[in-house]
Amino acid sequence: MNAAGARQGSAQGDSLARVAGVTTVQSFHIAGADVPATSASCHVIEEDSLTIAIEDIGTYTLMWTPTSATSVAAGYTPADGVLGDASTPERLALAAGFAFTEGIIEGVADIRSMSACPDAPDVVRMVLENPDRVVTRRRNVLVTSGCGVCGSRELIENNAFGLCTVPDRMRLDAARFAPLMAAMHASQQVFTCTGGAHAAAIFDESGRIRAVAEDLGRHNALDKVIGRILLDGSGFDRCGVLLSSRLSLEMVSKAVRA
Repeated sequence: MNAAGARQGSAQGDSLARVAGVTTVQSFHIAGADVPATSASCHVIEEDSLTIAIEDIGTYTLMWTPTSATSVAAGYTPADGVLGDASTPERLALAAGFAFTEGIIEGVADIRSMSACPDAPDVVRMVLENPDRVVTRRRNVLVTSGCGVCGSRELIENNAFGLCTVPDRMRLDAARFAPLMAAMHASQQVFTCTGGAHAAAIFDESGRIRAVAEDLGRHNALDKVIGRILLDGSGFDRCGVLLSSRLSLEMVSKAVRA
């Protein structure tokens, strides 16, 4: 967390101490070189691991921030949709979004089932319809919260990620982005509390925000909203994405994929 984020968390965090994804720690505040350190409570963003175990493909362990309950059972099948108490479980949304932007699946029809149990809240199990058809760049990896796509210029110029040309179906006046960003920011409870979270949102051409997510990792936040749209079955046609982060190759490639 930077100094501005720490001040924001200190000023605004007291009223949001119970926000999921936020924890309170004791710290020392040093206001200046000649000022004694004082004890203070500091609200910081949580980081945990989530393993996506894809049968016959591999395991992917992500360092992420859970911003909703992980103590309930959840499941998904294309025929039944989301199963469980939560409308769109965050763990399943992240797993689906990650599998999609990694190129492991082309859509939810490629998923036979997904499940997450209270006994193992840090694991999402996914079974694919045709795992033998999957061609993936990496298997059995740990993806940290700061992990990005790395590679040479040739890797990008040769389109090693298999990205397609995005059709020009929607254009917005620049003035329309400020209200959209403000709407996304209004949903950023973890950032308001800590000053240390990234956010992503998907909006449609009418200016309606369809999904918002926060996470310590910017790529997780984007995968979460992509996954929510996938599991809702509503599609990405004539939609755009808002990001609190820089537009790295990884983030742009995820948006292109969607």
